[in-house]
Amino acid sequence: MMRRSLFGVVTAENKMLKKAKLGSFAVAILLTSLSGLAVADPSAEKYLDDAAPVLHHSCRSVVEEAAGDSYYIEGVVRLLVAVSLYNREIDVSTFATTAAEKSALHEKFVEAVAAGCQDKDALLAGVVDDAVVNAFSLDK
Repeated sequence: MMRRSLFGVVTAENKMLKKAKLGSFAVAILLTSLSGLAVADPSAEKYLDDAAPVLHHSCRSVVEEAAGDSYYIEGVVRLLVAVSLYNREIDVSTFATTAAEKSALHEKFVEAVAAGCQDKDALLAGVVDDAVVNAFSLDK
């Protein structure tokens, strides 16, 4: 279905391009904002270098790229979690020491990622960071 506006025809493809541009812009801003941190701290630089190849992923794109390989998705999420935990200066051991506590954190995290990925085009790095905030009951 095509709609006309004052500025021409708006198509589904135009909307998708606009979302893609916004996603690319968000990744660029994320990389720029984190780049100062990476230069100042070797640990941060390592986390960002490791995660840089996957920062562009949306919930949909990581699943498509994985092509059924759940270990690939898990690896991507682990990279993004490492960046989030490091940026937020979270030491998991201060929140959970027993297997039951760690399991509860994991369940909260997984539920939050599933909720965030209801929007298949959501930037996965943002979904993961929000899930970390949720799992550890932090203020944004």
